[in-house]
Amino acid sequence: MTEANYYSDPHSSFIFLRKQWIESLAIDVLEFEHRQTGAKHYHIQADNDENVFLVAVRTMPEDSTGVAHILEHTVLCGSERFPVRDPFFMMTRRSLNTFMNAFTSSDWTAYPFASQNTKDFYNLLDVYLDAVFFSRLDPLDFAQEGHRVEFEDPENSESDLVYKGVVYNEMKGAMSSPTSTLWQTLTRYLFPQTTYHHNSGGEPSCIPDLTYDALLNFYRSHYHPSNAVIMTFGNLPVADIQARVDQQALSRFERSELTLQVEDEKRYFSPLRVEEGYACDQPSTEKQTHHVMGWLLPRSIDTEALMEAHLLSQVLLDNSSSPLRAALESSELGSSPSPMCGLEDSNREMSFVCGIEGSEPEHAQAFEKLVLDTLTEIVEKGVDQSMVEAQLHQLELSQREITGDGMPFGLQLMLAGLSAGIHRGDPLSALNIDPALESLREKIKSPQFIPSLVQRWLLDNPHRVRVTLRPDADLSARREAAEKQRLAAIKSRLSEAEAKQIIERTKALEMRQTQVDDDSVLPVSPYRMYPHQLNSQLRLTSQDWVMGLDGTLLEPMVCLINK
Repeated sequence: MTEANYYSDPHSSFIFLRKQWIESLAIDVLEFEHRQTGAKHYHIQADNDENVFLVAVRTMPEDSTGVAHILEHTVLCGSERFPVRDPFFMMTRRSLNTFMNAFTSSDWTAYPFASQNTKDFYNLLDVYLDAVFFSRLDPLDFAQEGHRVEFEDPENSESDLVYKGVVYNEMKGAMSSPTSTLWQTLTRYLFPQTTYHHNSGGEPSCIPDLTYDALLNFYRSHYHPSNAVIMTFGNLPVADIQARVDQQALSRFERSELTLQVEDEKRYFSPLRVEEGYACDQPSTEKQTHHVMGWLLPRSIDTEALMEAHLLSQVLLDNSSSPLRAALESSELGSSPSPMCGLEDSNREMSFVCGIEGSEPEHAQAFEKLVLDTLTEIVEKGVDQSMVEAQLHQLELSQREITGDGMPFGLQLMLAGLSAGIHRGDPLSALNIDPALESLREKIKSPQFIPSLVQRWLLDNPHRVRVTLRPDADLSARREAAEKQRLAAIKSRLSEAEAKQIIERTKALEMRQTQVDDDSVLPVSPYRMYPHQLNSQLRLTSQDWVMGLDGTLLEPMVCLINK
């Protein structure tokens, strides 16, 4: 067996499908499929000691109860082999990891980690596989991480009921942001029927509707190897990784007959215009209105269309000399362009958005006319060819740039290909963008290329939504009143035994949060040292040994990806 085959030949439980060398990244990308379950495995072979693992499952909510987000939290609260309350946080003290986290997006949930130590990599692999596929999902963890009712005075059943829960409180904070509200409002109308219509993080008013049984059912259907995409990066033999994955998890499952995927959205035949309010606690509601327009574009798994959409977005909006941004910046209809301006490319179908903030509700029609007139002028007069060429050059650089962003290089590559894998496209093509860029380089030689995209994707596209989000100074108070009324109704129906159960659960949760778990059930790196040992023996800083829990970029261990 040659050295190359030694590192890339599969384990007997997997079928090798194909392999591609990507010269610009100096990596080999290999695709495998698990024989028994059909789970896809994409391995990025690289001369890099930092090995990375990611397992993602397609999570496609059919409501806004936040089931996928709450599952992301509760999955991390102990599993079959590691029945401790916080195995992930406990592993940060027993591991040499360079990255540990979990992400919830609009249609997938991913659990990645990275380590430069082989023993440590396999220790973490065992913990991650058990957490994802054999989670305990204790009802107390659901109550703690998701939602629950408690008495305001925990031991007094005569006091008012209140809602509590990590995700519930997190999303109350997230949805108090006008930008978050604007995005959820736009996607609710831009995607009337598919999963993107719903708030995958959870709407605070809907989260209490989620039952424990619904959480279990969602887990059983979505957290299955047949619905999973596994990605690895580094210099470890792929057969060794696959043997461990099969032994610890996949061999215990049969192939699922359920195929989960997002379908194409049904298209509008004419543009839609809506106006809604948002909670505004500013002293004055003057010049607090947002106007945005969004268009539904082709599929993101079409790499050529993806690169064309990125180029179009940059030509129109990149800087003050870009025609659409210039029009938005110079307009007296608002104070500045919306922070939502740009291309959203992680959903199955892309969307292009532009807008202004600091406006008034009555400027909606004038804003729309400004945008459409600007786009029409681009079609009629074209754009500066040198600017298009410069933007293509910037696009090429940005697609190959390794920015760090608190993530290992291998994880950045995985996330670049993950969306294609989730949407049953081609992650290899998503990583090897050179052919698409070369094709684009030829296309822009025609001065009509950008105008034709503007005409076809924007002006002639009836699947367009204009959203006006106006400030409402009384909305927060009405929501709080509705919540209190809902809780009062729940309390009025409580029996004496049910009230006692709420008090007992509160006590049980408090005890669960303070209990000291036996961490001996968790694996430990043979080279693990305490911080003072690292500093004295290896001359590392304290920041080095906890690298991977970057609270400034990602919420540690659980991160909702906000669009």
